[in-house]
Amino acid sequence: MTITEKEIKINNIPAIILGNPSRNVYLYIHGQGGNKEEAYNIAEFVCGHGYQILSIDLPEHGNRKGEVNSFDPWHIVPELTEVMKFAKEHWERISLFANSIGAWFSMLSFGNERLRNCLFVSPVLDMKRLILKMMSLANISEEQLKKELIISTTFGQTLSWEYWEYASSHPITKWEAPTKILYGENDNLIDRDEVEYFSQKFHCGLEVMGNGEHWFHTGKQIEVMQRWLNKNVSGKEMARDER
Repeated sequence: MTITEKEIKINNIPAIILGNPSRNVYLYIHGQGGNKEEAYNIAEFVCGHGYQILSIDLPEHGNRKGEVNSFDPWHIVPELTEVMKFAKEHWERISLFANSIGAWFSMLSFGNERLRNCLFVSPVLDMKRLILKMMSLANISEEQLKKELIISTTFGQTLSWEYWEYASSHPITKWEAPTKILYGENDNLIDRDEVEYFSQKFHCGLEVMGNGEHWFHTGKQIEVMQRWLNKNVSGKEMARDER
């Protein structure tokens, strides 16, 4: 399947639009270490159902790797608000695909939006809990982080008191969009009970891949994700909407 591509900028945010013209779009939000081109991994399955994809580079990623100190919610939430405004100006029905921390940024940004369908892969759902987990791994106390403000860890993550305060004061307490979650059984970042609790609280569909990881990247993992996409993109529902 040939996927058409158009490169654009939304308020200087690099973005791409994939797929043939449509009234329906999936907004693709990548995770840490990702980029807007990741959307090609799902394009065949999403565009094949008649959707377009709008995918952006988050700060410090993709074409924005030269940026510093901006991969955080107080920079990203205003940006995603502008991206959503652009999407609403160009498409009638908006759905969401988000990966890892991209899901958390999306929930912070789109909690009051009328999203048609949401697909989360290995989503960060409780950032405070994740930071606590990283603090425990690094043997860092809350008092130590408050005193030092920023601490680098041996496993490559930087812990920030400002980030901790933000996560503590912005829990996800509302999420009404119809959502399906794909989670790997061996995810080393997100605990299964956290995903199950969120799914029950907000009535999300949950599929757990046995031996799956946080990063779906092996042939088998990608195959599972593709089957999950085909099942959940909701092409039939869209067709009914357009009649």
